[in-house]
Amino acid sequence: MTVQRGKTASSRRVVALDATTVDVLRRHRKRQAEERLATYGGYDDHDLVFCQEDGSPIPRHRPTFALKRRAREVGLPVIRLHDRRHTAATLMLEAGIDVKVVSDTLGHANVRITMDLYQHVRQQVHVDAAERVVELLASSGSLT
Repeated sequence: MTVQRGKTASSRRVVALDATTVDVLRRHRKRQAEERLATYGGYDDHDLVFCQEDGSPIPRHRPTFALKRRAREVGLPVIRLHDRRHTAATLMLEAGIDVKVVSDTLGHANVRITMDLYQHVRQQVHVDAAERVVELLASSGSLT
């Protein structure tokens, strides 16, 4: 099985992670090191974050099946793996994260792609911003 690289140069990028995720990944990496030792030299090291116990790449369909199964178990809607990328982008924009940061995180070549794809979310963010400004002005007595 060959490991495929991303489609574009922007596919290879640094993505900032929160402290909790970093901790989870460090513990995961420790378990991987233990699995590597348990294979007594039979580890097929591709330097992957997620792989099979022997280090070889996970078959392409397996993460999708695992996520669908887990979603059913916890009562969440079953969506495609790629839809989770859209969910993450939507959540970032709804949280008010700058579109340039969202674009860089997604690996879009420019912010225009992000803005075009997520215009519906950005419209709501603008409405929310306008409402917050009115609330601020009202609370300061500037609207009276």
